[in-house]
Parts: sequence; structure tokens; C-alpha cells
Amino acid sequence: MPPDSDANPSVEIRRATHDDYEAVADFTSDIWPERGGDYIPRIYHDWLEDDDETDRKTFLAEIDGEAAGIVQAVMLSPDEAWFQGMRVAADYRRRGVSHRLNETTFEWARERGATVGRVMVFSWNAVSLGAARASGYEPITEFRFAHPEPNPAAEGPFRVSHDPTAAWRYWTHSDAREHLTGLGLAPGESWAVRELTRDDFERLANETAVFAVEGENALAGVAYRSRTYDRPVESDGSADSSDVDPTTEMWAEYGLGAWENIDAARSLFAAIARDAADCGADETRILIPETARYVTDAAATGVDISEEPDFVLGIDLTTD
Repeated sequence: MPPDSDANPSVEIRRATHDDYEAVADFTSDIWPERGGDYIPRIYHDWLEDDDETDRKTFLAEIDGEAAGIVQAVMLSPDEAWFQGMRVAADYRRRGVSHRLNETTFEWARERGATVGRVMVFSWNAVSLGAARASGYEPITEFRFAHPEPNPAAEGPFRVSHDPTAAWRYWTHSDAREHLTGLGLAPGESWAVRELTRDDFERLANETAVFAVEGENALAGVAYRSRTYDRPVESDGSADSSDVDPTTEMWAEYGLGAWENIDAARSLFAAIARDAADCGADETRILIPETARYVTDAAATGVDISEEPDFVLGIDLTTD
């Protein structure tokens, strides 16, 4: 059982609202200060679901009328649920808050047909990793991000097509699919993964972009663009910029990157660099499997890679 899993009848769960912002911002303001702080206060109002959205719900825990915790549940497919943003106020830890939030989201997801629920936890967040395991989650996979620079003139040794059939074919036979258990970044949902289907590749070829590396004798790589998004860039605090509103930078996100060898990786990253430049992106990130081969291959091509991996854990929702 998790550290705060004991039943506590004083914990009440309800839907989070915009009026809860100050309370949520208050108890999340001291989380991860050494890593730039928690992101929830920055995105809270955009993060909450609209009244007509039925595929997601944000839950707030209260004790004696005080905000004690928060979590969001999202349906990513007809039977895959995603749980994100679990936070418990420091004053209310070990009082059953996360247990009650977990049970509420599990039941919400079951009612909508989910058979599996998943979460993502930063590899450095030992407390959350331990709590997730104690709550019944099992480890599924790990990945990290690669960051090639947008470049309209980038070139690689192999041709890269945009054929969704070829991309799907490579994915179905790749060791990356086995390592990632079929998961890739969910189009349209930030920081979430779900199982990829052939229909996804067909749709993404029309709506964003897919990539299939054509090696010397066979298909040799795959990727797809999951979305583009704008992210605020904080002011540097200089006198010249003190009166200027924060600007934004565009990111192009690629939900999967897999390849056969370093030449295939170079070709794939070059195609992504061209695509990102064509989108007008300032930055990129590509999900790659966290294995010695993939990470060192990416490093060998010269692209930047994130310092630490992320872990995905899952729970079977077919039983209570």
C-alpha cells in the first residue's frame, strides 16, 4: 500500500474548478524548485476540462474544506486511460489523499470502458515512483527525448518517404516496438502515451507527418509528428525586456523515433529536422527507446539528448 493509503473518511473528492486555482497554486508552489518549479500553476486554467468534455476529468481532494490534492484522468482510446498531475499538499501527506484520488480515477476510467491505466513518472522522482508501485502500478517501459535542431538543409545517407504503410510495417517488426510495448506519444495530448495502431499512421500521414527510412536493402526507420505547440519563453529580467510580455517558441514533437543503425538514425533525424523547419519550429523533441543502443546511436549522430529518461507504469483496470 502507498505511504498515505489508509482509508480516511475525511477526504472528500470533487471535480476541480477554475475557482480552485489559488489553492492548487499554493500547495504546488514549493514542488521541484530546483528544477524550475511545478508546471501545474502555469497551465492550470488550460488544463481543466470544459463542461462538454466527457473524455477527461480533473479531481480535487479536500480535507475539512481545504484543498489537499489533485489529479486528472483522460481517456486516450476506447480502453486506455491516462492519469496525470497527481499532487498532494505537504500538510496532508500520509492521510489517504493519493489513495482516494487513485481509486476515484480508476473507477471513473472503468465506467468508460478502460481496461488499462498508465502514468508517466520522471526517473529522478523516487517518491512518486515508489508511491506508484505501492498503488499497484507495474513498470512498462522507459524512454528519453532526442532534440535535433530544425534545419531545412539537413541531409542523411538514406531516402526517407512519408508512406504510412511502410512506416507501420517497420514499426510492427522493430525492436523499438517490443521495448516500448507498442506505445508512442498520443497525438493531441501532452506528456501521454498510448498504443499505436495502423489507423494512427494513416491519419497522421494526412494530418501531420510520418517518416519511413528506406535503407540499403530494407526499411530501416520510422517516426511520426504528434503535434506542434507553443511554449512561453520567460523574460531574462534585463532592463530592455522587463516591460515586454514573455514570448513563445514553437516546438515540433515527434511521438516515436526508431531505426536500424546510425546511418538510418542520421537519415531519420535529418528528415525530422527538415520537417520541423518547414513547420516553423524553434525546437524539437523525439521520443526514443531508453536502451543503450538507441541512446548511444542518437548521441553518435550529434543530436542533443535529454539528461534523464522517463518511466511509464501501468495498472490493470479489469479487476477492482
